Amino acid sequence: MKTERANDYLSNGEDSSFSKYERAKEKVASIKRFYNHVLVFLIINIMLYVLRHKFVFILVSKEAFGNPEFLDWINWNVYGTTIVWGIILAIHGIIVYGNISAYMKRWEERKIQKYINSYND
Repeated sequence: MKTERANDYLSNGEDSSFSKYERAKEKVASIKRFYNHVLVFLIINIMLYVLRHKFVFILVSKEAFGNPEFLDWINWNVYGTTIVWGIILAIHGIIVYGNISAYMKRWEERKIQKYINSYND
């Protein structure tokens, strides 16, 4: 009987340490993906801002070159890319470094408890 409990304890301990290792490994992988996302964001946006005026000369035909609306359109695309991608990057960072899943679990538990209490009344 004691050996069965000891074996259960050892196997449970191994399972929990294995799951801790897997969770830690996944956390490190998600942080690495976030850092890669930041690096790509920086490289692409720096290139967009540095080469913005060169894009104007490459992409613009003679008719559109004098059109200020088209030049504004190119500028807004460069700024819009940074803004939208920056928002997405911020959300990615919050997901990686923030503990949203724990917050959501607590919120779910509070809602469940609220409805249980309302059903009891």
